[in-house]
Amino acid sequence: MEFETKCLHAGYQPENGGPRVLPIVQSTTYAYESTDEIGKLFDLEAAGYFYTRLANPTTGAVEEKIAALEGGVGALCTSSGQAATFYAVLNILEAGDHLISSSYIYGGTYNLFAHTFRKMGIEVTFVDQDASQEEILQAVKPNTKAIFGETIANPAVKVLDIEKFSAVAKELDIPFIIDNTFATPYFCRPIEFGADIVIHSTTKYLDGHAVQTGGVIVDGGTFDWNNGKFPQLSEPDETYHGIVYTEKFGQAAYITKARVQLMRDLGATPSPQNSFLLNLGMETLPVRMDRHYQNALTVAKFLTEQKAIKHVYYPGLESDDNYALAQKYVPNGLCGVISVEFAEGKETAAKWLDALELVSLEVHVADIRTCALHPATSTHRQLTDEELHQAGISPGLVRLSCGIENVTDILADLQQAFDKLEG
Repeated sequence: MEFETKCLHAGYQPENGGPRVLPIVQSTTYAYESTDEIGKLFDLEAAGYFYTRLANPTTGAVEEKIAALEGGVGALCTSSGQAATFYAVLNILEAGDHLISSSYIYGGTYNLFAHTFRKMGIEVTFVDQDASQEEILQAVKPNTKAIFGETIANPAVKVLDIEKFSAVAKELDIPFIIDNTFATPYFCRPIEFGADIVIHSTTKYLDGHAVQTGGVIVDGGTFDWNNGKFPQLSEPDETYHGIVYTEKFGQAAYITKARVQLMRDLGATPSPQNSFLLNLGMETLPVRMDRHYQNALTVAKFLTEQKAIKHVYYPGLESDDNYALAQKYVPNGLCGVISVEFAEGKETAAKWLDALELVSLEVHVADIRTCALHPATSTHRQLTDEELHQAGISPGLVRLSCGIENVTDILADLQQAFDKLEG
């Protein structure tokens, strides 16, 4: 099936006389006829559902769909994007290990890496994603176990050189984890460029309607965990009577462990209702993403003409520093998110934001409705001035997420806000 068709049909096929639309299985548990059957489920000897914390038919269909869209061997949905990031790393790193990450990442991810992981004994080194492969390798330590980045950085809107980061990971024989939230698999499938694990905040474009909070981890099935660096996967797990994930589950070892171990113990499970809403959103993903991109490109060109704006960050513009990378990794479109830097800084940016009428001021992004935010005082508020600088966030930076309204109305609202700056 082509991508657009997968968005509608992958993951769920109705049985004869069954519901055409993916049903909501709103149940925490499932009935069986014998203790032997249930025992096999708990020993991972049989597939099936026994408790919704680990798996649910509605959520399972969504996981199959997302894995198909990204080109992975399996997926695990979580209750939030933050949980997906946490699980993706914790599934293979533990106290005493080291992670390399691009500094151009979402503020919540930065705090998780820089502070919470440190309390857990996991060290993270942040690197400039524009650095050369040789410079990135200088951050490597003997205990480095993974590399992390975002396809399109939030909120810097910088495109990651996926193949460069993948090359570093391959040289070290460690996995490359990438957050593909902004690009979505419609515009970029990082596994095809060398990524091993893909995550999303499904709260954003995959849902698209701001009605559910969720995340997902997709296992590319591309990494060989039998290299001696990941005993969590290649040595016996005593909590399952000595099962070895790489032997039992092959290419799907990573995602299986994340489900049966981390989800079992930590329980960041999405509700079946939220999975249903997520699936509903994904059915229109291609249509929405095309409109988000076209609107954003029009708005970005408009913003470059405003004297109050010092710089427009949008790789769809030929003048953008990341235009060449965008043509390589996301040639058919980007996302609806634009970042702009106001020439006179924070106060002018705040005045302009407060003057908006159609555009909502909200702590959200990647929605069908246009919204805006001042990252330095909201999503990245906990970062120090130095950390903000490393993440590409200045005091006058505004993140604008273009929705799918008629672009004429978006432009009119932005214009009247600019007019008020001069009034």
